[in-house]
Amino acid sequence: MAKTAVVTGAGSGIGRAVARALLTDGWSVALAGRRAAALEETAAGFEGALVVPTDVADEDSVAALFAAVRAEWGRLDLLFNNAGIGAAGTVADLSVEDWKRTVDVNLTGMFLCAQQAVRLMRDQDPRGGRIVNNGSISAHVPRPSSVAYTATKHAVTGLTRSISLDGRAWNVACGQIDIGNAATEMTERMAAGIPQADGRVVAEPTFDVQHVADAVRYMAGLPLDANVQFLTITATTMPFIGRG
Repeated sequence: MAKTAVVTGAGSGIGRAVARALLTDGWSVALAGRRAAALEETAAGFEGALVVPTDVADEDSVAALFAAVRAEWGRLDLLFNNAGIGAAGTVADLSVEDWKRTVDVNLTGMFLCAQQAVRLMRDQDPRGGRIVNNGSISAHVPRPSSVAYTATKHAVTGLTRSISLDGRAWNVACGQIDIGNAATEMTERMAAGIPQADGRVVAEPTFDVQHVADAVRYMAGLPLDANVQFLTITATTMPFIGRG
C-alpha cells in the first residue's frame, strides 16, 4: 500500500509543490485547504489525491479531514503542517482581530492538525508516523511590522519540540522546516522591494520552490528512528543572516 500523507495549505505555493512531489513519488495525499477549486488544480492528473476542503482554524473541520483520511486509507504516515497566513502591522497598530486570526490559523490550526494526526498515528497498526511543521525563518528573526506572524512562527518551534518529545511514546517523529523566500505567489512582491530593519526598501532574491519540496521529500523519506529536527532553507543571498 502507498504511504499516506496530509498536506495543509495544498491549494497553492509551498503546499501545492510538496503535495505534487509526494504524489509524483507514489504517495496517497489528502489535500487540505479552504478553496476547493484550488485543491482540484493541485490534484489534477494524480490518482492518489484526495481533496478535502478544510479550515484548519476550525476544530470540527480538522476532525472531518482526518476522519476522511481514516475512512479512505485507514492510516496516516505523514502530516505536512503547512497552512498559514500573514498580517502586516506593528505591535502598536495591528488590530486585535488580525492578531487573533493569525494565531487561529498559524498556531491553533497547526495544533489541531497535529493533535488529530498524532491520535491517528498512535492508534494505527503499525503505530507511528511523521509530522513536518512549516516554521519560516520568522521563527528565528522578524521582519518589520510582522508581530503576529513572527510570534506565531516562534510558537511553532515550541510546538515542534513538544510534539517531538510527546511523540516518542507512540513512535511519532516531528521536525520543522524553516523557509526563506521560496518563489511562490506570496513572494512575488519581493521583486518590487521589501522593507528592511534599517528603513530601506530592497528587492530580495527568491529560489525555486521545488527545492522546498525536495527537502520535505528527504525529511519524509527517513525511517522513523531518524529525524531532521530543524532544517532551514533560504535564498543564498537574501538578508537573513545578519538581519537587523
